[in-house]
Amino acid sequence: MPDRLGALGETLAVERLEALGYRILERNYRCRFGELDCVAVHRGTLVFVEIKARRTAGFGGPLEAVDRPKRRRLTRLAHQYLAERRVGEVAQRFDVVAVWMEAGGPRIEVFENAFEAEE
Repeated sequence: MPDRLGALGETLAVERLEALGYRILERNYRCRFGELDCVAVHRGTLVFVEIKARRTAGFGGPLEAVDRPKRRRLTRLAHQYLAERRVGEVAQRFDVVAVWMEAGGPRIEVFENAFEAEE
């Protein structure tokens, strides 16, 4: 995904999440395991958000892109985030946001609790 598409997709996704009542804690959290696109709180739950921007479905849909290896990496990232930020026991989930760049304007879909943590 070109950087401009990814950056625009992330901005649009975060705006939608905020409109839905998510409180954004961090964007682009990086550590040795990779990067979390967004960490937020929504209705008392800590949410790790993966954002996928697409112009077409040629590379597959956003949920298909979050395959088992990606889910495992995101789980490791979440554990590292929790340890590094010294977050205690809290409810948490993984959401995926799809941003489709269509001719009529972007279409944004939020998939709450898109997958379970994978070890």
